[in-house]
Amino acid sequence: MQARMQSPTTLLPDALKHGQGLAQVAFQSGVDQETMSLVHLRASQINGCSWCVDADRPDASTDETTMQRKWSVSAWREAPYYTDAQRIALELAEAMTRQADKGDVVSDELWTELTKYYDEKQLAGLVFWIATVNFYNRINAAVRTVAGTKWN
Repeated sequence: MQARMQSPTTLLPDALKHGQGLAQVAFQSGVDQETMSLVHLRASQINGCSWCVDADRPDASTDETTMQRKWSVSAWREAPYYTDAQRIALELAEAMTRQADKGDVVSDELWTELTKYYDEKQLAGLVFWIATVNFYNRINAAVRTVAGTKWN
């Protein structure tokens, strides 16, 4: 596979700065790092963003439980490795990523379930993070960013 062009962030570096700003804000919401990583990985799988999936792969220092969660995230509904809070965050990620497949992107039932595990600040962080992941996934898919290459 070959990229169609150099990274858009090289050509428009201010875009990366602003995208990173959104990510930083999302990560300040109080949602744990592992849940944010799982949400990133799942949305990236759905969008076929090989660069993002590759960037989120576990390394040698990753503990066994996290490794199981990462490897099973595409089948999270059937796998026993996730907390209820992670499951509902993954459901939100899928709903927001597949919004064209639904009339009501995030149902009232899903939102009510989310509020059992996350406060409003955390929900804002999840929503911003999922939107940001989708933003980057679409850029990478459009220009065919090659997995394993440096983004900027």
